[in-house]
Amino acid sequence: MPELPEVEAVRRGVEERLVGKILTEVRVREPRLRRPVPSLASWVGRRLLRVERRGKYLLWRFDEGTLLVHLGMSGRIAFVAPDVPPGRHDHLDFLFAETLLRYTDPRRFGLVEPLDAAAERTLEARLGLEPWDERLTPAWARAKVQGRRRAVKEVLLAGDVVVGAGNIYACEALFLAGIPPGRPAESLDEGDWARLIAALRAVFEAAIAAGGTTLRDHRTVEGKGGEYRGRLAVYGREGEPCPRCATPVRRVTQGGRGTFFCPSCQRSG
Repeated sequence: MPELPEVEAVRRGVEERLVGKILTEVRVREPRLRRPVPSLASWVGRRLLRVERRGKYLLWRFDEGTLLVHLGMSGRIAFVAPDVPPGRHDHLDFLFAETLLRYTDPRRFGLVEPLDAAAERTLEARLGLEPWDERLTPAWARAKVQGRRRAVKEVLLAGDVVVGAGNIYACEALFLAGIPPGRPAESLDEGDWARLIAALRAVFEAAIAAGGTTLRDHRTVEGKGGEYRGRLAVYGREGEPCPRCATPVRRVTQGGRGTFFCPSCQRSG
């Protein structure tokens, strides 16, 4: 699933080329995504003012209304030449004059739908803070997880404390912070949270600068793969030496997903 760096890379690419332009046509070839795509005919003629990101969601702000776009498990959007025929999984086209933005989603777990004020409030209510939000302090995070016996990695994946970390960047940030992924979230003190928040920000910033991490599906809007994969410290590196201490990286299963960590650098206190 695209995580915060991948979605942010897409956001920047769309905003750079489309802000200020008018939507001239929408082609919906396959409306059956996670939820059915409604008719978007009424959006033709609207001007795109800006593109925002909230967690892993993209919010396309038009002069009249907002479209919510989520890439699901395998979705991507990319600019293509107008004469390029759609492939099997190319479900939607957005045309802004001569510029064509195509939505592709092999597994069809994504979303493309209008977002009204009530729906946006509901979305906000279940999302945690952005990694760079000034309100995200060690004291706030520690108070937020009191009483939670769930492992800290699972809390990061839930996204109701801080948004944006999926399996890749949760593993990487916990490694950078020196925190075991299975440690109960409620056991982290403010010092632990200070290291973890700093690690999340550092990993996200580096990954955004690299265009994200491409393991299989992710591409930037220009069709390029993200280049952060070569900088991963533990994710996907089971049995390889830890870049800090050379101890072999371990893999365990948490919540049905693989977790990668260094058993030496990330020992429980």
